[in-house]
Amino acid sequence: MYERFYGLTGRAFQLTPDPRFFFESTVHKRAASYLLYGLSQGEGFIVITGEIGAGKTTMLRHLLSTLDERAYLAAQIVTSQLGADAVPTMVANAFGIAVGRTDKGGTLAAIERFFADTHRQGRRCLLVVDEAQNLSVPALEELRMLSNFQVGNHCPLQNFLVGQPQFRQVLASQDLDQLRQRVIASYHLGPMDEAESAAYVAHRLRMVGWKGNPDFTVDCHAAIYRHTGGIPRRINTLASRLLLFGFLEQQKSFTSEMVDSVAEELRSEIGTGGPDRQVAAEAPRGGFDDLPGRLEAVEASCARLDRTFKQVVNLLADNLQR
Repeated sequence: MYERFYGLTGRAFQLTPDPRFFFESTVHKRAASYLLYGLSQGEGFIVITGEIGAGKTTMLRHLLSTLDERAYLAAQIVTSQLGADAVPTMVANAFGIAVGRTDKGGTLAAIERFFADTHRQGRRCLLVVDEAQNLSVPALEELRMLSNFQVGNHCPLQNFLVGQPQFRQVLASQDLDQLRQRVIASYHLGPMDEAESAAYVAHRLRMVGWKGNPDFTVDCHAAIYRHTGGIPRRINTLASRLLLFGFLEQQKSFTSEMVDSVAEELRSEIGTGGPDRQVAAEAPRGGFDDLPGRLEAVEASCARLDRTFKQVVNLLADNLQR
């Protein structure tokens, strides 16, 4: 919507992970280094955790896109409360192994044959498990058992476990001692600092042809960092809305006051604090005592959305007439 107004070739701040937009901040570079170190070891589990929106999936997809397909065969599972019995089937499906209606034993045998055949071709199987915090202890044990497969003295399968911070609590379970002994590298992906947050915004804009329009003042970047805490997805949410705001108001330069205004709108609309971290502390508590206030806030938010919608329609109509 705002791309044409600013001369951009696409959306700089889409929420869907896209490896083309990977930004090698200090923390992301370090996390990628741990993954590469794990690959060099040729065995075991590598664990990467990080806050929601920290850029784990984008980093993973970037890494996978750079792997030599002649040396690695990568497959990915995004878990959603995956039970132990479903693990072998999910792994088989991820690698494209045909198992039909066979039982668990037959599925495991097919997986083992596939790993062995792939190893003989000179390739290592790499299983990436995203959202690993959803895995139960028995499901993690199933993954560990798969890592027991060997071809001679070599392990044909390597595992990346990627999840939110609470995954570390799951791994701390006393029932997972054997799995922990096989973790050869672990890293927690933290937020970017203020300088890298500003560089991140510029990087994504340059990827879609940005040449300084719109302009971001120094205090504007400071405000973006203050509201997002350096978390990439929060920055994307806020920056995308900021560009929409600039388009609607026909602004070519952004200030901290504009960022504050947009962040406040997001807080009001979402009801959870928008992109910044102070959501839980500011959100209304339960009960009916504050119901009139909540309704008033909802009505105000709807009114703002209505005004925004009308502005968009009017601007689009003007552009069509031109």
